[in-house]
Amino acid sequence: MTALLRYQAALLARSQRWLAPLLLYAAVLAVGVRSGQPVLGSLGVAAAAVLPVTAWAVHLCVAQEPPAARTVASAAAGPRRVHLAALLTATGCAAVLAVVAGAVVLLISSPVTDDGARAVSRPSAALAGLLAVLCCVLLGAAVGALSTRPVPLNRGWSVAAAVLGSLLALVTTGSPARLAVTALVTGSRTGEVQPSVLPLLGAAALVAAAAFLVCRIAARRG
Repeated sequence: MTALLRYQAALLARSQRWLAPLLLYAAVLAVGVRSGQPVLGSLGVAAAAVLPVTAWAVHLCVAQEPPAARTVASAAAGPRRVHLAALLTATGCAAVLAVVAGAVVLLISSPVTDDGARAVSRPSAALAGLLAVLCCVLLGAAVGALSTRPVPLNRGWSVAAAVLGSLLALVTTGSPARLAVTALVTGSRTGEVQPSVLPLLGAAALVAAAAFLVCRIAARRG
């Protein structure tokens, strides 16, 4: 699996397709986050924005191989493992991006509530922000996995499904991503920092189920 991960990462790096989602994420943060703003609210923006970016990254990694190369890799390692490697590569890259962005946001933001009346602990904010961004990364990976191959959707419907799925993941009641982002936004108003442990576990369960399903479909089609 390590060799497959290196292979998928090398393909992604050489393709430079990662530039588009990276620039999108940077643009959203540039618009939504300002130096000196309350830290928890800014971390909420960073967490929410990484969800569709992760779904996009999954689309890129899953579809980046030429058909002939994917056939050879599947014959050597099995289609299930090849597909799982693509999902893990996209999720890992998005997680690294989200953690780095979260660290920058943490450094430039002010550890206060929205009204500036109460202080917010930076270590507590860092933990809450880390859990929230990882929760959104995992849910974005699940959305991406279920909206691209081997799920039988043409390209237009695949993109539409990813966009709609990302939106629903952020606004649907009970969604782990919404719970995690809401906890940050609420904490920014009240000063109470609530790490999103349960939402993270829920997102992990959802992405595991999605990965199992799509890898099984890939194995049957391979």
